[in-house]
Amino acid sequence: MTGHVRPLEWTGGRLRLLDQRLLPARVEHVELERWQDVVAAIQSMQVRGAPAIGVAGAYGLALAARALSHLDPSAYHESLNAAADELAAARPTAVNLPWAVARALRAAEAAATPADAAERILREAQAIEAEDLRANMAIGANGASLLPHAARVLTHCNTGSLATAGYGTALGVVRTAWEQGKLAGVVATETRPLLQGARLTAWELAQDGIPTTLIVDSAAASVLRDGGIAAVIVGADRIAANGDVANKIGTYGLAVLAKAHNVPFYVAAPSSTVDVDTPTGSAITVEQRDPSEVAAPDGVDVSNPAFDVTPADLVTAIITERGVFTPPYAESLRSGAANA
Repeated sequence: MTGHVRPLEWTGGRLRLLDQRLLPARVEHVELERWQDVVAAIQSMQVRGAPAIGVAGAYGLALAARALSHLDPSAYHESLNAAADELAAARPTAVNLPWAVARALRAAEAAATPADAAERILREAQAIEAEDLRANMAIGANGASLLPHAARVLTHCNTGSLATAGYGTALGVVRTAWEQGKLAGVVATETRPLLQGARLTAWELAQDGIPTTLIVDSAAASVLRDGGIAAVIVGADRIAANGDVANKIGTYGLAVLAKAHNVPFYVAAPSSTVDVDTPTGSAITVEQRDPSEVAAPDGVDVSNPAFDVTPADLVTAIITERGVFTPPYAESLRSGAANA
């Protein structure tokens, strides 16, 4: 997997990000030295994708821990907790972000000094990144096992190396199937409003030499009706305890279409995306983004939700690094978490 793009890297005491807002026209990196800049990078989508922003958040806390280490212990912990809260809230829908920040913060609980805490947080952030890479590879293997030979799959948004620590979730399944000789090609949606499919997924797959057809979002119904799609595979930003799935806006519609045309609808995500504390999708906060991201005439109101929630009964299976989970998800996901 060394040939796959890396969306972020800790180097020289800084967090180096590939600026995804500029792709595919320009490949540029930014180096962040302040945790406040990591918050801004997550909010502006310089870095994006649930697993990737989780890793970025953990590294952001490492930057905060270093910057605050001159404070006395009481002030240090108060300021570090405040930084953690702000990092965790940078985007509200993806559970990986608060999960990773909280895990990095817990790593500092046994620290004897602020300097020790900073070092522990950095090591935990690096561990989170490494674990996500391993999880991606396992997700790819577990998901590829579900696909028939010469499969053609449809995917939405970007779930590849750019959205993770590397390799990908739904695109990890695609990549593994391609490496195994099982994949005929991919149909990728543009993914409105920010075109993560057109700008990022198509770019990633083209670099890998995987045959890809890009369609506008509204063409998905016709493509599924015409046949030839073996499965729809998407990622997730949060999976509720009952199997409801929050993912990029348009996912719900694809799930409805897949069911109508008897096409399996698979969700691929690391187990950190499963939020057992959120009972159903109705409890998930759906991020509303700036209306200016959608072109509209003056005086026209714009609703710009970044995500929607797909009911569990439309999901054929949930693929994680721990295995493939099927309905009833309230039981299977709980069992998977208990056996971790």
